[in-house]
Amino acid sequence: MTSAIQCLVVEDEPLAQNVLKKYIAEHPSLQLAAICEDALDAQLKLNQIPIGLIFLDINLPRLSGINFLKTLRRHPAVIFTTAYPEFAVEGFELDAVDYLVKPFSFERFLKAVNKVMAIKKDATNEEPTDESIFLKADKKVYRVLIEDILDLEALGDYVKVSTPKSQHMVNSSLKDLLAELPKEKFIRVHKSFAIAKNKIAFLEGNYVRVGEKDIPIGATYREEVYAIISSKTK
Repeated sequence: MTSAIQCLVVEDEPLAQNVLKKYIAEHPSLQLAAICEDALDAQLKLNQIPIGLIFLDINLPRLSGINFLKTLRRHPAVIFTTAYPEFAVEGFELDAVDYLVKPFSFERFLKAVNKVMAIKKDATNEEPTDESIFLKADKKVYRVLIEDILDLEALGDYVKVSTPKSQHMVNSSLKDLLAELPKEKFIRVHKSFAIAKNKIAFLEGNYVRVGEKDIPIGATYREEVYAIISSKTK
């Protein structure tokens, strides 16, 4: 497993500082390097510490987070944190990885960090067998290998993520969780189910066998599912 990502929090509100400090401490692949209350202090820290991720507030004293980012010729991954959603477009134009609107949940924080992890994996060309996603379930954060995931099932406000050895109940919609996974590896087969393409054992009628489970195929998704199977058998 790769070493922890050093994080810099640039935030002048004590409450927001404490929230980010708590969230970072709960994530097994993040480590808080420093907290700065303004952009000028943050610039000093960037010169002193090998920072991999900045949580950057927009409404800062002396220099806004957006203007601060514009001054940097090169910068680590950036996740903007702010109470003002109208700045989101400009933030993304500056290549921010994500944009968290206060107050944000740990689940939303985790989704943003998963984006950072995916980008860093691509940049370092890690072996695909080590490709993973972090999921919050049972008040813990689990690192789950994407290759191990069999299927995802929507259950109300949660998604059950199944692997051969475990199941995790994640507070998310199926659509949002699928967006964090490689599109080429998973397919939605029903309004309540998505499956790993390479874990399909066989199709029979309106069901697909994945692992030891028969998963229904919805009428809306039937054509796409059969097209995948057909392409594998040619």
